[in-house]
Amino acid sequence: MSGKLLNTNEIAEYLNLEAVTVRRKAAKGEIPAIRVGKRFRFDKDQIDSWLSRRTSGTSKHFLVIDDEPAIGQLIRDTLEMHGHQVATTLSSLEALEILSQKRFDLIFLDLVMSDLDGSEVFKRIRQIDSDAKVVIVTGYPDSDVMKRAMEYGPFLVIKKPFTISDILEAVRGFSRSMAAKG
Repeated sequence: MSGKLLNTNEIAEYLNLEAVTVRRKAAKGEIPAIRVGKRFRFDKDQIDSWLSRRTSGTSKHFLVIDDEPAIGQLIRDTLEMHGHQVATTLSSLEALEILSQKRFDLIFLDLVMSDLDGSEVFKRIRQIDSDAKVVIVTGYPDSDVMKRAMEYGPFLVIKKPFTISDILEAVRGFSRSMAAKG
């Protein structure tokens, strides 16, 4: 035991799971846990190592939809530096064409686009793939277009301006939830 110990609710939030699911997986030995009486505790370092083993060697496929070339390039460079495959497009309409032909592990979507706004693109993404994982990238988190996007289901949000660590945290959050559910 080397890291911070977390309780069931804390690790459930960290893994983006329900606490009951965490308890069930811990009881079955599917998640590294320490039993203390009738309760479980989770060493954060062990959990991170377990997640890394479950997701290492698995290159993810990302799509970046942003009409600002510098933003798309920053996200692309960051993800490729971590061994992922990334497609980028400056056009909402082109993105929808790409999505009709290929499935992606995670989609980064600019909310304010010149050809079709992000809420409409998000709606159409859901029509193509109702389970698509989406990160909305926006400088307008309180806008009407954001409110419209919320109608089409859950997503993560990265607010512009953002950092490389914001991009990586979005991917880690996605990876934690996928590894824990698998």
